[in-house]
Amino acid sequence: MSESEATPDDEAAADEADEADEIDDGAKLFGVWSIAEIEYNDPSTKRYINVTPIAHTMGRHAAKQFEKSEISIAERLINRLMQTEDNTGKKQQAANIVKDAFETIHEQTEENPVQILVTAVENAAPREETVRLKYGGISVPKAVDVAPQRRVDEALKFIAQGTHNGSYKSATDASEALARQLMGAADNDVESYAITQKEERERVAAAAR
Repeated sequence: MSESEATPDDEAAADEADEADEIDDGAKLFGVWSIAEIEYNDPSTKRYINVTPIAHTMGRHAAKQFEKSEISIAERLINRLMQTEDNTGKKQQAANIVKDAFETIHEQTEENPVQILVTAVENAAPREETVRLKYGGISVPKAVDVAPQRRVDEALKFIAQGTHNGSYKSATDASEALARQLMGAADNDVESYAITQKEERERVAAAAR
């Protein structure tokens, strides 16, 4: 159907979609941080790093296998932080950790912490990993490319693990440890836990080619 044949209903639907886009661009994560003009440097993971102003969707993404990619990357980080002994089931506490970490990042870098999070996930996402294949009872490692969605999952896991390691039984607050992990990963700092794990994963895969 050509543009000249568009019905009034179609035009109204298009107007509503444009209005929804404007609302989303104007909304802010935690009521503070803008989600507009976020830059993506990795086209392969862009589809799976969704930035929205909503940090708690009440688990509505759990119905389908790949629905998690439709929720905010900030909420996915919050969910990852909950997968520890101290934060299990405490989503509000995990959300406060992320919120405080964002404030720390902004104070130290004067940049949008949402952009720092996106860049950190892109940098910490491994491109290769190994699987084990069995040939006649012998297990042989084999290097394989990592699917984009799994790359994002692994990056979030590395960041959450680094946060836990940096704050568990330590005087460092979890929010401060998270801020360090995100800033380190965003800068590709080899001393960052997430970047170290990514490079180790890729090093092992390179040796198994």
